[in-house]
Amino acid sequence: MAKSALRSQMRGRLGRLPDPPPPVHPLVTAWLAGRPQLRRVAVFAALPGEPDLLPLVAADRSREWCFPRVVGREYLAFHQVADPLRELREAAYGIREPLATTAQVAVADIDVFFCPGLAFDDKGGRLGHGRGYYDRALAAARPDAFFVGVCFRCQRVADTHSLAHDVRMHEVITEEA
Repeated sequence: MAKSALRSQMRGRLGRLPDPPPPVHPLVTAWLAGRPQLRRVAVFAALPGEPDLLPLVAADRSREWCFPRVVGREYLAFHQVADPLRELREAAYGIREPLATTAQVAVADIDVFFCPGLAFDDKGGRLGHGRGYYDRALAAARPDAFFVGVCFRCQRVADTHSLAHDVRMHEVITEEA
């Protein structure tokens, strides 16, 4: 019940963001600049109310960018995308996803996952939309992979009410740091 109430509250907050919302990608770029060894990077195509990370792909061709695609009702597959304008199409839930014909990348081969969410707390807790796609995908990542939540400052909360199966983020980046 607490998660459901928090999801509702966060959707309300996100509905009050300025248009356009503040950019978060410069701070993600700075985070990546300090970690050149991270070559294979998972990002997401933003829904309304999520930070837009597509400028990262255009600005940094030295890395391999991977985007998630929903497969069935429970699984996220990650695919290599070099040109989001050509290789992403709107799919389930209004999410832009890679074409099924793009090269799939094993979750265990990804160095860092930049993850969306409705809320994040200081303990690494992440509140998603409630379908568990990211928790299941991140559970299959290798132990040294980084999990980084990407959100707006208004999405930081005291407690996301994480459960045992919820995967925690190592860091969270907002437009303020």
